[in-house]
Amino acid sequence: MARKLSPALLAASLMVMPAGGALACSSEPYIGSICTVAFNFCPRGWAKAQGQILSIAQNTALFSLLGTMYGGNGQTTFALPDLRGRSAVGTGAGPGLSDVVEGETLGQESVTLLSSQMPAHSHSASTSVVNTSKLRASSAAGNTDSPLGAVPSKQSRTNIYNSGAADVDMGATALSSNITATTSIGIAGGSQPVPIRSPGLGLTHCIALQGIFPPRD
Repeated sequence: MARKLSPALLAASLMVMPAGGALACSSEPYIGSICTVAFNFCPRGWAKAQGQILSIAQNTALFSLLGTMYGGNGQTTFALPDLRGRSAVGTGAGPGLSDVVEGETLGQESVTLLSSQMPAHSHSASTSVVNTSKLRASSAAGNTDSPLGAVPSKQSRTNIYNSGAADVDMGATALSSNITATTSIGIAGGSQPVPIRSPGLGLTHCIALQGIFPPRD
């Protein structure tokens, strides 16, 4: 069985109700105020905050508050703030943060890192060098006793070579040479942009075109 409210309780409940009806997108808002709703349209007297260009002549009060802060030529047109895909941040310079001015757009959805932005690191590489040099000799009989400009030769009387295994070391000789080697390291990465956008939820932002002109403090 439904119970009726007493006159005193009914009066008390009416006193706590907002005078303008709904708190979000009120029917008597301050001109230029922003509200957010979960449906896909804005109430009467409000417009979506999507950067639309409006006529100054038809919106003189709102233009006096916004000016060309968000766009327009300032003579016949001005623009509404564009909150599509963006979140609002407070103006000014917070501790340790960059200064943000009214109407400034900042940030991006992704960034492509440069080598200067990466941590210091190194890549390892290995190179093998194969010695293909040969000691050359002549199979003809010797014709000089000086080694200058000559090579070992075939000797008919005395065999100076042995086909068996080597069993002594020859005198040490210092060899010097410039070796040029080319080493390649496989390319890693694809230079794809890194998404840096924080999680969000798409809602409808509305701006009041009509209402009460906000008094200054």
